[in-house]
Amino acid sequence: MHQVSLNGSALDPAAVYADSRIRLEDLAAENELRVVADMRYSHTGEGLHRFVDPADDRVYLYSQFEVPDSRRVFASFEQPDLKAVFTFTVKAPAHWKVVSVAATPAPVAAGDGTAVWRFPATERLSTYVTAIVAGEYHEVLDTYVGKHGEIPLGHYCRQSVAPYLDIEELVLITKQGFEFFEELFDYPYPFHKYDQLYVPEFNNGAMENAGCVTLRDEYLPRSRQARWFYEQRANTILHEMAHMWFGDLVTMKWWDDLWLNESFAEWAATHASTQATNYAEAWTGFANSRKNWAYRQDQLPSTHPIAADNHDLEAVEVNFDGITYAKGASALKQLVAYVGLEEFTAGLREYFKKHAFGNSEFSDLLGALEATSGRDLHSWAEAWLQTSGVNTLAAQFELDEQGAYRSFAVRQHAAAEFPTLRPHRIGIGLYDRVEGRLVRRTTVETDVVGELTEVAGLVGETQPDLLLLNDGDLSYAKIRLDDRSLVTVRDSVRVLDDSLARALCWSAAWDMTRDAEMAAGDFVTMVLGGLAAETDGTAVKQLPVYVQIAIEQLTHPTKRDALRTRWEQGLREILESAEPGSDNQLTFMKVFAGTTGKRIPPSSYSGAGRSPEAMRFMTGLLDGSVVLDGLDVDTDMRWTLLTALASTGAVDRARLEHELAQDHTSSGREKAAAAIAALPDAEAKEHSWRQGAVDEGVPNETQRHIAYIWDTAGQQELIAPYLEKYLTVADTIWEDLGTQIASTALEYMFPRVLTSQETLDRVDAWLESSSANPAAKRYVREGRADIVRALAAQAFDGPTEG
Repeated sequence: MHQVSLNGSALDPAAVYADSRIRLEDLAAENELRVVADMRYSHTGEGLHRFVDPADDRVYLYSQFEVPDSRRVFASFEQPDLKAVFTFTVKAPAHWKVVSVAATPAPVAAGDGTAVWRFPATERLSTYVTAIVAGEYHEVLDTYVGKHGEIPLGHYCRQSVAPYLDIEELVLITKQGFEFFEELFDYPYPFHKYDQLYVPEFNNGAMENAGCVTLRDEYLPRSRQARWFYEQRANTILHEMAHMWFGDLVTMKWWDDLWLNESFAEWAATHASTQATNYAEAWTGFANSRKNWAYRQDQLPSTHPIAADNHDLEAVEVNFDGITYAKGASALKQLVAYVGLEEFTAGLREYFKKHAFGNSEFSDLLGALEATSGRDLHSWAEAWLQTSGVNTLAAQFELDEQGAYRSFAVRQHAAAEFPTLRPHRIGIGLYDRVEGRLVRRTTVETDVVGELTEVAGLVGETQPDLLLLNDGDLSYAKIRLDDRSLVTVRDSVRVLDDSLARALCWSAAWDMTRDAEMAAGDFVTMVLGGLAAETDGTAVKQLPVYVQIAIEQLTHPTKRDALRTRWEQGLREILESAEPGSDNQLTFMKVFAGTTGKRIPPSSYSGAGRSPEAMRFMTGLLDGSVVLDGLDVDTDMRWTLLTALASTGAVDRARLEHELAQDHTSSGREKAAAAIAALPDAEAKEHSWRQGAVDEGVPNETQRHIAYIWDTAGQQELIAPYLEKYLTVADTIWEDLGTQIASTALEYMFPRVLTSQETLDRVDAWLESSSANPAAKRYVREGRADIVRALAAQAFDGPTEG
């Protein structure tokens, strides 16, 4: 820090600066603060991240300021309700592209191969949605013409990634989004241009900087991907676009209403996907993945209300979770069902007009919705937004002699520690077997209130083969299947025509398995019976992840080897019978090798129990001696196969390093680090442990790849010493390595493969004695909760007889 001056008077930086703050005294009514400083580039994706592309040595920078990281780049009064205009001036190499939230000016030569970009002043913004992106980016420009005029569009990516920039599809989704949102919100896009920049080593899916959206460049894949990938990408694009209105135009006053930003964008993106793009069944994908994320998060000891009490910045940073995003979006979907879409939309339009370029609280949105719907929403908001936990809904009925319902009610249950019984607007679907299919006979909508709700509309209806509560997935609740329906789902989920209804059945079965009400082996059998016929790509990708958890965590240890074998053999049959070249074939191959993307705790990488036949099959695919018609063994598929082989020791570190030499890219570097982390080798395990949890300076994306795979199933003996190392690191990692690296390590490198009472006891002793940062303890408690749940499920599953 070179200079600090207040109203023209110099201050001593050493005297006034501490803990990211400058102490200011003798303030006048109006003041000018001037700070001149050099700041460090980041390699953790926080602040101004600097990346050198190993493919061509080009340099790329981008900023990431949410939540408290604009201070890493420039001095600011950094809280969301202190909005201001910003004027950025940037000096950089003259051949670079420089992009910010304001329209990009023509650069002015400054000598020595540099130039200066003097950006015009921005609209009134919060600090966290300002941005600077600079480097040798590839640029493609376009224009959207809509009901409110023209919006200049820009798409940017690294030069080495430019061949994979599928610009026609990206521009199409962008224009579809603008057309939909400008109509839905009835408010013009509030900024002067809209740039989307695909940047390396990004920590999240994307970030809603005003008119300068940054997205992870894994969304520009170099290899073929299944449809679920592009559905997820479209959802991310639309999510960030929704933020331009909800978040950037109107911003929460304080982070307590963080959920307003993220829940709304999550709901709006999925709604837009179904209405404006060719991903018309996006709510099915939401139910198969995002919603289950919320259900898991809501049953952890770290659960919190949707409208959380974010009393400080550390609380905010760990509450970007399944509750803030997916439970909040589910609650908004329930609110739409409760007040009506037309009334909900009218309330939003008034809200944007009233609070444009300002800050608001949830009460402001609630008031707007009450005015347009005529409903008192305060009791609804209190029950849904200010309490924690998930309700469970089950049918309670009696049948007459003809097999029709004599009485019918929905019973609602809440966990003892979170006893709130919420109002639910739900559908109740009746499905019958008709000519080999499961077909919906009818759906009855009703309001569930309190512990027991009578449903007179179902009295006299013949009992169906499948009774499905929450049909249409209008509400957020776990559902239980009655005995007849459970048998139907186990045997016949593959012939249930409606994809969203199938998602609800999958979710119900998974909930019952996690809650020790359904044996893990029965869940695996159900997935093997229905996976080949599943049409939702997200389910095809996600269900095997749940199977992996069921086998490695929830199955009794005496049954685990047999269940691994049954899953491998069944999956091999499904893979080989898949249509050549189909999306399902591609996903099944990745699943068979044990990788489908981002790891989801408590899933450990499935390196255990792989048969010699499986190893020979994957080795053959790798060397070309085995061919699977329609499957392209490209660079990324080679890494998928190599990682699977590495996890059993079928290839060694030298073989992986040889492959890396052929793939001199950031993606190759990250995939090689993950494959080395999977090796059943003490030296490799220690190397990867240090990179993932100890060493400073490891690139954030490399660390993330290691963390996702380090806890490899079947390597209990190798990982056993790391329980103590994990707990030792957890004492100080938050302070030593910072929020991003620490949270990734603590969440994903918790040694869940060591599930036992002994591990539980040791973790409990650490929690009792450690003075670790509360945020670090949160992740350890979540790992502990996974062990408790696993031990209960294993006890329910029981040992193999004899």
